[in-house]
Amino acid sequence: MTEDESGVPRDAGSQWYDNEAGPLVRPYAMTGGRTRPGPSGVRFDLIALVALDANAPSPGDDTALGPEHRSLIELCRTETQSVAELAAGADLPVGVVRVLLGDLLEMGCVNVNRPVPPAQLPDEKILREVIDGLRAL
Repeated sequence: MTEDESGVPRDAGSQWYDNEAGPLVRPYAMTGGRTRPGPSGVRFDLIALVALDANAPSPGDDTALGPEHRSLIELCRTETQSVAELAAGADLPVGVVRVLLGDLLEMGCVNVNRPVPPAQLPDEKILREVIDGLRAL
């Protein structure tokens, strides 16, 4: 056994442990080495809203779900959250959360509402004309 900088004895094979942060798991280990969500390659915006599907299994029911998947399900169980909020709540990198959400989406555990692209939003000029027309009534 060797000692770390604080004088605490540790095994030579415990390089995956940080005294302040606890056990470390590399992001690629959580996603199985994948960097894109699912075979469909769906992309999750940071502001996309994720809600738990009504027919989703409870976290203990499905053995295919890892602890990170279960954590995301539990975060969605209380309320609909954005991808960014889920990443912060689960304390995971956004890239990892996107891959895990892709898994959950394919399993039918979550529903994702993507934001409307700016090109599909009505023109501001038209909205102002409608407001002006309503005020004229």
